[in-house]
Amino acid sequence: MHVMDQLWVVGGAAYAMVLGGAIGFERELKNRPAGFRTHMLVAGASSLLIGMGQLAVLDPRFHLPFLINMDPMRLVEAVVAGVSFIGAGTIFASRGGKDIAGITTAASLLMVAVIGASTGLRYHLLAFASAVLTLLVLVVLNFAESKFGIKPTPTDAKDDSASPTQEHDRDG
Repeated sequence: MHVMDQLWVVGGAAYAMVLGGAIGFERELKNRPAGFRTHMLVAGASSLLIGMGQLAVLDPRFHLPFLINMDPMRLVEAVVAGVSFIGAGTIFASRGGKDIAGITTAASLLMVAVIGASTGLRYHLLAFASAVLTLLVLVVLNFAESKFGIKPTPTDAKDDSASPTQEHDRDG
């Protein structure tokens, strides 16, 4: 395997980590369960896994007649499955079952995994645009929700008149 090909994969992982870090920094500022470092590592790992898959597809050692050819999209599936476990760990329910927190952070971890996969596949513009869109959702929509009173306040969540099955995303 050529060294330059491997350096491209490392460069893509670094780029993914920068993009993931921008999203993680926003989560860090809001004191969420997964922040700057976690988002960077998820994006970088995702990019590396996809990049390694691409290198393996090109590697002549894996093209022997008795070996099965590899499908790079299966690596994307593996990344999503792995990130699902991390994301599940960021979701918390209150004892009363009325509030659920961490869903937005779990979704942002999934997004940085997809951004990492995009860089691993060398779709750098797609990764950048996805990071910008994610930040817009996290920052601009949160601002709009709080400005226009769309999101319930913490005192609303403790209101006993709320139905037991009502869910509030406290992760904004």
